[in-house]
Amino acid sequence: MTNTAVDLARLSAMDAGQAARLLKGVRAAALAGRRPPAAPRPEIAESWRRMMAGGVHPDRDARSRMLSVAETEERRQLSPLRQVLPVLREGLLPTLDEALHIMVVADAEGRLLWREGHASILRKADRLGFEVGADWDEGVVGTNGVGTALVARRPVQVFSAEHFVSSHHDWTCAGAPIHDPRDGSLLGVIDVSGPLATMHPATLAWVSSVARLAESELRLRHLGSLEGLRAVAAPLLARLPGRALAVDGQGWTAAVTGMAPPERVPLPKSFGPGRVWLPALGDCAVEPLPGGWLIRVEEARTGGEVSRVVLDLSRPRRWSATVGGSAGEWTLELSPRHAEMLFLLAAGPRGWTAAELAEEIFGDASRTVTVRAEMSRVRRHLAGVLAHRPYRFQETVGVEVVMPEDPFDLLPHSAAPAVIRTRLGREGHP
Repeated sequence: MTNTAVDLARLSAMDAGQAARLLKGVRAAALAGRRPPAAPRPEIAESWRRMMAGGVHPDRDARSRMLSVAETEERRQLSPLRQVLPVLREGLLPTLDEALHIMVVADAEGRLLWREGHASILRKADRLGFEVGADWDEGVVGTNGVGTALVARRPVQVFSAEHFVSSHHDWTCAGAPIHDPRDGSLLGVIDVSGPLATMHPATLAWVSSVARLAESELRLRHLGSLEGLRAVAAPLLARLPGRALAVDGQGWTAAVTGMAPPERVPLPKSFGPGRVWLPALGDCAVEPLPGGWLIRVEEARTGGEVSRVVLDLSRPRRWSATVGGSAGEWTLELSPRHAEMLFLLAAGPRGWTAAELAEEIFGDASRTVTVRAEMSRVRRHLAGVLAHRPYRFQETVGVEVVMPEDPFDLLPHSAAPAVIRTRLGREGHP
């Protein structure tokens, strides 16, 4: 048999039994290091490599601790996905019973928070541990529509033996990540799963379109809340001298006076009313507003001096930079690209040109415009921390990088050579 690639069209042309047999042969060959009867799809092959490198057992149904009812409810209340459950239900539930599928919504750590659908399939899912409160991170249960979509950060469909762990081979699933439309951060995954006989290549497009609808709903809600805050703040700002702005609870700007409007002001975790030093603005007086904060910038800017940065890359998909100095400390959550860039700056303290960063991140030294735009965004959030020409951390700033326990868990989305070298234990600037 020629080593042609497995694709959705080829699988859909087979009955479920044929597709399962083909995929089991592909998986068995991959595990044994032999030439497979067909090449696995690229996203599946990448996941399998991660599973083998991470020591996930292909035939052992591993499970982590279930969340308690109280822990699950707390996560539900904190999750922005709670706001779009009506959109997800409207887009998916009417078809699930007929299709013998269930809908699952997981947070950015792979914890299942909501689950609905056909009663008989829910009972089968219970036996597999696919239930509310369970951890379906890829590193726990292997290749699957929830955990693999979180790592790949794109929609993923997994059929039968494309699941790395053999106990999942009777299932098919399609998961699509949902991002915060404000800053691109990963909020979680919507997944549709069912028995292998219900396999259909169009399922992924269906789930992906509903995920995009959910993101559109989140965007509309965000714009509506800013408009409400703007209506409250505008009369106040009109009477204030100097520079001032109104922001929501996450620092997104609703209205300003006396200054160019920043898109967002990074706020410390312990933010509250009173006198506060903000890296982007200096000394400020803060007052509460319905739905946000009024920030008045003190004209005598005696802002604190930054002396240290802790770049925390230890938590999966929860990367952050904590900045500390004479005025206290604050923490900025990082997007995958910004986490990658800051890691490179920490790995190469002598600095990088835009062309060097473009070559290191994209494998293309000509993509300097993209690098400069991303560095401009991250420098707006880290005033006093980063220098340019070349790009580097300020010499007066001490930098600590907190790594994951397993080096292979370092920025799993990244293909940057410096990141790969570090995973393999060879650190440093090329």
